[in-house]
This record gives sequence, structure tokens and C-alpha cells, in this order.
Amino acid sequence: MHRASANGEQYHIACRKGDLAEYLLVPGDPERVDKIAKLWDSAKKVSEHREFRSLTGKYKGIPVSALSSGIGPACMSIAVNEAASVGVHTFIRVGSTAAIQENIECGDLVFSSAAVRLDCTSNCYIMPEYPAVASFEVLQALIEAAECLGIKNYHVGITATTADFYAGQSRHTTASYQSST
Repeated sequence: MHRASANGEQYHIACRKGDLAEYLLVPGDPERVDKIAKLWDSAKKVSEHREFRSLTGKYKGIPVSALSSGIGPACMSIAVNEAASVGVHTFIRVGSTAAIQENIECGDLVFSSAAVRLDCTSNCYIMPEYPAVASFEVLQALIEAAECLGIKNYHVGITATTADFYAGQSRHTTASYQSST
């Protein structure tokens, strides 16, 4: 169990019970939190500590929050664990993703129905063979929202999470690494 301060504030995200809504949007980049909140009816800054920036407000009368997770699965683990400790129950990861299918264009929406877990962090919580499957209700709500908004360029399917942005996603690196013996 992680530790909170005497007033219940979580160490990394600097939030306590009541600071975040039960529904949380989680971009990686802290600047995206502000961009997301501009679309809401109201928003207020809750905290900013390290890479974790949070705002809480309302969208069409529904309480919602956004909390940046920083980069990578280890930082996401911190954000999810600490946000759950203060009452969040629904997490929606929002942000950029890569695609290996040629029919998926830059700017298209991708809704992950499940993920192949190549990130290593999730192995700390569950055995590697256990599948990472999205909540059917949340996935269906995302699809319905896209349909209602007339968005045609969306894709639903299995994605993958990796621990490394470059080699883990088969991106070219300019650095050459050699082990010394």
C-alpha cells in the first residue's frame, strides 16, 4: 500500500479525496490537461506536482477530471493507483498512439478493446498471460459518442503497450549501444 500524507494527499499526484471526479481522462502530457478542460463547462486546477497536473470540472453537468500521467507505463501506474485511492473508478487514457495498419491515418481515433501487454509494469500486478481488456461499457460509450458526433475515422481493436518508445515500438534509434565486458 502506498502512503498518503497526514491530510490524505497522495504523494505524487498531490490530490486527496474529493479533488478528482469519479471519471478521469488521462493524457500523458500535462499541457493536454489544459486543452481538454477548455472544452468543459467549468474547470479548476487541483494540483501540479512533477509530471502530474490535474483539473476538475463539469462537462454537460457531469463531474469529470483530467490528470496527466507523464511518459510510460511506470508513471501511468502511479497515476492510476493514487487516483483510485482518492475515489476515481473510471479511467480513460487519451492521447496519441502509433498504428501499424496502413488504413489508420494520423488524426483517426483508436479505441482499444484490449491490449497486448509488452510494458513489463503490468506484470507487477497480474501474471503476464492475463489479458488486458477494456471495460465493455466504457468502450461502447466511446463508440456511441463517435457515432453520435458523426465521426467516421475511428477504429476499434487490440493494441499493444510497450515499455520503450523507440526500440519497443520498432522506431529507428541513432544511438549505438554495446555492452562492455
